[in-house]
Amino acid sequence: MKGYRMYLVLISLALVLVSALGTGALGAGKLDPIRIGLQAPITDQWAYEGEMAKNCVQIVADEINGKGGILGGRKIEIVVGDDQGSVRQSALTAQRMISEKVVAVISTYGSSVAEPSATIYEREGLLNIAYGATAVELTERGWKYFFRTCFKDDHQGTFFARFVNGTLKVGNVAVLHDNTTFGKGLAEAARVSLENANKAKIVFYDAVTPGERDFTPILTRMQKTNPDVVYFTGYYPEAGLIARQMRSLGSKAIFVGGNAAINDEFVEIAGIDVAKGSLTTQEPLPIHLEFPESKGFLDEYISRHNAPPSSPWPVYAADALKVIAAAIDSTGSTDSKVLADYIRNEMKDLPGITGPIGFDSLGDRTGAMYLAYEVTPDGTLQPYQPYQP
Repeated sequence: MKGYRMYLVLISLALVLVSALGTGALGAGKLDPIRIGLQAPITDQWAYEGEMAKNCVQIVADEINGKGGILGGRKIEIVVGDDQGSVRQSALTAQRMISEKVVAVISTYGSSVAEPSATIYEREGLLNIAYGATAVELTERGWKYFFRTCFKDDHQGTFFARFVNGTLKVGNVAVLHDNTTFGKGLAEAARVSLENANKAKIVFYDAVTPGERDFTPILTRMQKTNPDVVYFTGYYPEAGLIARQMRSLGSKAIFVGGNAAINDEFVEIAGIDVAKGSLTTQEPLPIHLEFPESKGFLDEYISRHNAPPSSPWPVYAADALKVIAAAIDSTGSTDSKVLADYIRNEMKDLPGITGPIGFDSLGDRTGAMYLAYEVTPDGTLQPYQPYQP
């Protein structure tokens, strides 16, 4: 009987050992994936941007996984959280990412939407890299775990002033924003840059309400100031309506959108007859990037989705994943403090889809790239070329 009991004990130990080996508990077998969050507006008013961000991030994840993964062969798993472009939902999505135990988050489109989630991630000590949050103030709070692969609004404001004075060479400028963190911040940056240049004059400066459908009262007041250029620094759902209603009121002013105002959806909302000739100041579109990493990414995106991304933001999301993966591989860690220290202090000229990537002490990406684009008669965006008689 004693020998039989010993036999049962040995059998039980063997079964435990096999189970442990099968689950990787003893360091063998299949490695668990590294889970990285993507917070984006997958539904609601900015769903167009959110879907492109998801598509772009997945391409980079598949590329990394196809090359063997990171951290000794672990695959990347993207955990998507839909914040619906909503401040309230942003906070809820951040809480979900915490509960999902992701090691870092790519988050999100819209400065006012990124702000509440970044606050939560900072409190919880979780690395988060924004791809479409450009408000200057976000990195002026001393956050340790917040970075962004996009560029700040003050750079764009300076570019707009130079474009107005040096290229368009107009006298009167109207500036409209939407009172969001991003929209107001960019409007203020443009206003300061124009005033410092002391050339073109700001004849109108006011805000619209996001989600409104009828902007004719404010546009009627604006038209009385005879602007040569109208610069709208809000988002594309309102931009398309504003451009269309401007023309209905007889305005001949050049419509210029900030870097969230004009994309394929803007053209659809405004209608091609109104949209054509509209201008935008923004980061280069993916099809106009000329870095080694750009072409292969763009070819893959087109092969999967039949067209390139029509705005720059989704590609900055893809670059955020590159930053996170490179930091994990370089440090051998998934600890947010270790990753943040490495990104801030050691990451220099990481090859990205949007060019070399590095960060300053505040977490802002170094360098800045902007172009002026024009909506062509076929509805596409092309780099602006001044008319040559």
